[in-house]
Amino acid sequence: METFYITTPIYYANSLPHLGHLYTTTVADVVRRYKKQRGFETYFLTGTDEHGINIQRAAEANGRTPQEQVDFVAGELKKLFTDFELDPESGGYDIFMRTTNKFHYRAAQKFWSEIASNKTPKGNSTIYKGFYEAWFCAACAEFKTENDYETVDGEEVPRCLIHEKPLDRVEEESYFFRLSDYEEALLDAIGSDRDLIRPDARRNEILSFIKGGLQDLSISRERKSVSWGIPVPGDDNHVMYVWMDALSNYITAIGYGDEEREENFRRYWQNAHHFIGKDILRFHSVYWFSFLMAAGLELPKTVYAHGMWLDADGRKMGKTLGNVIEPSILKEHFYVDGIRYFLLREMVFGQDSRFSYESLSDRSNADLAKGLGNLSARTLSMIDKYREGLVPSGIIHESRFIFAKRVGLSPDEQELVAVIELALDEFLRRFEDFDFSVALEAVWRVIAFIDKMITHSAPWKLVKDDDQQESLNAVLYRSLEGLRWLCVMLHSVMPESTKEIWAQMGLESDLSLQDPSMLTWGGLAPGSKIGTSKPVFPMLDKEKIMSEIEAAKESPEAVVQEQKKEVPVEDDGIIGIEDFIKVELRVGEILEAERIEGSDKLLKFRIDLGEEEPRQILAGIAQHYDPDKVVGMKVVIVSNLKPRKMFGFESQGMVCAASVGKEGRPVLATFNEDVPNGTRLK
Repeated sequence: METFYITTPIYYANSLPHLGHLYTTTVADVVRRYKKQRGFETYFLTGTDEHGINIQRAAEANGRTPQEQVDFVAGELKKLFTDFELDPESGGYDIFMRTTNKFHYRAAQKFWSEIASNKTPKGNSTIYKGFYEAWFCAACAEFKTENDYETVDGEEVPRCLIHEKPLDRVEEESYFFRLSDYEEALLDAIGSDRDLIRPDARRNEILSFIKGGLQDLSISRERKSVSWGIPVPGDDNHVMYVWMDALSNYITAIGYGDEEREENFRRYWQNAHHFIGKDILRFHSVYWFSFLMAAGLELPKTVYAHGMWLDADGRKMGKTLGNVIEPSILKEHFYVDGIRYFLLREMVFGQDSRFSYESLSDRSNADLAKGLGNLSARTLSMIDKYREGLVPSGIIHESRFIFAKRVGLSPDEQELVAVIELALDEFLRRFEDFDFSVALEAVWRVIAFIDKMITHSAPWKLVKDDDQQESLNAVLYRSLEGLRWLCVMLHSVMPESTKEIWAQMGLESDLSLQDPSMLTWGGLAPGSKIGTSKPVFPMLDKEKIMSEIEAAKESPEAVVQEQKKEVPVEDDGIIGIEDFIKVELRVGEILEAERIEGSDKLLKFRIDLGEEEPRQILAGIAQHYDPDKVVGMKVVIVSNLKPRKMFGFESQGMVCAASVGKEGRPVLATFNEDVPNGTRLK
């Protein structure tokens, strides 16, 4: 069986988890699940980098020992992964790697020794001892040249260009890796393999950096200045410094340096993929590739450097700006699969993108609640209602072709099959290329196509016509079979939601093992029983969510207390936003209109609100509107009004109209632009 090994960076254990940790790990989780569906034997690594001066300083600042510090941060990161279903119990990572694991100490020392025993491409020793006197950035864990720092007027100590913090002056003995001897080897490897560093812009950036000349790299610190690290083999006065220690985790975690697990290392390392943020690309390419070459090991298949999340205004996120996306807020107000979908759909992998709670709400509602969720709910409920929960046959016999054509339905399924097969091809090709956003676009074109087929054929009308029963069966079968394909394609992105829809369809096979490349049309067996339908994607109340988030920013304690007490308010006719957002105003299209016998004021409408079936709504405008003239109009509907009966008919909402003049003549609220049915007004 072919293997696939995927890693996130091991996150530095000096601070608490944030959106960056969640994003990279989620993307790696999605890819791992996709590869597992495709039949690969997969292995997924994440974890923490736990040595170095920053850990020592963070521990001191928090009144902890270094071990207590890394234990605390590792625990918080594991909790984050559990909260967002990235843990092993949810089918997530295989190993949470920690560089304080004792097996890593032994294997990292072997890696050092293996490198030291070899020669560089120019025949020199790979590691040598020297003396270093330079400016050092603890946050970057590297020494800085003049091009890497700036001196601010009035300050004697320069600042790192990346972290904008004062540098440390380090004057001490150090072991060096002869990085300068690997320029040509790196240029050859990266230049001959376009997949080695991705995307192309980052690859070109690294090639330019190498061509600018490489300096030998300090890979140790004296124990007297940095005690928290792995001892250098044969010299207890020195500890390995961050990159030689941390980067080697990708091989030590899978068995390098362990005779009993050596075969495991060989099996997985041959198809290794690193997903990282663009800010650490140099370390994961120039340094890491050189270390591997020096040790006589093959390079990974791909190092993919993704972009950064910016705020809604395109600014870098930071505590000082108050624009950070907090994982705790995501967990409290949003659902996991919606977050996973947003992360994959919103950012073009490799580029920067913008993130806001508002945009997450909007995309969750539009694409999931009203898109995939609505398609699932209306399809399953119609099969339950019209066909007693049994999957119908999708065949339309030739004698019934004419009836299908009358409602705009293709007599055979080839039109839909062509659309969905094209989307599958695009999905597979894009996913293999890590182009997740475009892959998901292709899937949503299928959802839109099936929704349009349902709306145009109007199953709620077909069920009343004896001549259209095969047309109805075909619409229902095609919708359900399309839903089966959608679940298989989307499972890696939204594992829990697709499993739920899968079960509602009455399917019992393991969805995680369904290979999307093996999908063929007609897999559903007519006559099989579907399960119980229930909503999968909740509609998010964006106004309420944002109000609560803003209130929590002001004073979390006050918000909790406010929720616990009732305050009497004098009724002055003024309502608050919390009252207004209770009223759901939605766009509806009038499909049918007729007068009600016995009433000279009421019209009875059938109105499409983008739901499974149109609603029946009554309105007292018959004296001012001709029924034939209002069909096709898009109007404003109060959609969450309690139903009531008038003249024996139930009205499931209210049509909004202005009251004009002394006589109160009704004028329907409508639109100058085309607005999708079901869109909420706010």
